[in-house]
This record gives sequence, structure tokens and C-alpha cells, in this order.
Amino acid sequence: MTQECDDDEPGPAAALRPLLRAEAAAEAYAAGVEAADVEQGVLLRLLERDRAAAPADAGWVRAAVRAEVRAARRRAGREVPYGAAGPGAYGAEGAGGYGPDPAGAVVAAEHRRALRAAVRRLPGRCPGLLAALLDGGDPTYRDISGELAISQGSLGPVRSHCLTALRRMLTAEVAPGEVRGNTR
Repeated sequence: MTQECDDDEPGPAAALRPLLRAEAAAEAYAAGVEAADVEQGVLLRLLERDRAAAPADAGWVRAAVRAEVRAARRRAGREVPYGAAGPGAYGAEGAGGYGPDPAGAVVAAEHRRALRAAVRRLPGRCPGLLAALLDGGDPTYRDISGELAISQGSLGPVRSHCLTALRRMLTAEVAPGEVRGNTR
């Protein structure tokens, strides 16, 4: 939506727009979220409101802005930036994030070795396919299909079959009597 369209809208939303902008700017800054996102969320709430309900007033706008900021803050707590799940994201940083933790690096390397060993024990085309997917070069389906001589359309179903087989194999290797949290 452009600025010209926003100011030309008729009705109570236009009258409440300055209050909405001011409230969204103040609340968003304090919560560390974008004011425009909060404003759009409140406008969406206004559109979704039951027409039979009382018309939106200043109190409703303030309450809606605060609710939208709380929701945005909860979402921000659950979201992970795209680059954060790279190598070392699961325990390879030392205390305070100052460097690699040797014990964490050893455990992560052992997990990678165990996974690759399990992949090699899979039947059929699974070891080649999963090894290609685990490759750090981020290959595309086109690259993998050319390398393994598998049609590009069948890579998804074959991958799903292979992952199911790997999951069953690894589940069978886990001690069956062991229950998490049980210290007996």
C-alpha cells in the first residue's frame, strides 16, 4: 500500500491513522520490532473485526497495538535467523561465544561420523543419494540427478524412502529400555 492510498481511505480507519502510527512507533521501538509491521498487523485486525462489533476507537487501537507488539515479540523469540543454524550452532561455541568448545566439537564430529556410517549401511541407492544431500556444497536436485543418474522427479520420493529407512535403522540402534529422564 502506498502512502497516497492510506490517507485517501474513507471512514473511521482514516481518522484513527495518526493515532495508530504514533502508538505503533512508540510500542514497536520499545519492543525492538518494526513499526510498519505492527501497523499492518493492527490494520489487518481492524479488517477482520466483526462488523456488528462496536466501532474501533482510540482505546481499541491502543489495545490492538499492544496485542500486536506482544505477538511480534513472541514470534521473534521463536524465530531463528537463517544463518544461525550453520556449523557449530549446536554447542560448538564455548562459554560466552568466544571460541570453539573442544568437547562440543568432538561430540559434533562423532555425531557426523555416526550419521555417515549409518547412511553407508542403507540399501540400494540410498547411500549415494543421502551422501550427496549431506555434501556441504549445497547441491541442487538437478546436480544430484545428473550425478546419480536418477530422474529429477523421483529424487523426492526416493529421498523420503531413504530417510524413513535411516530413521528406522537409527531407532532400532537406540537402547530400547532406556527412557529419557528416568534415573533408575
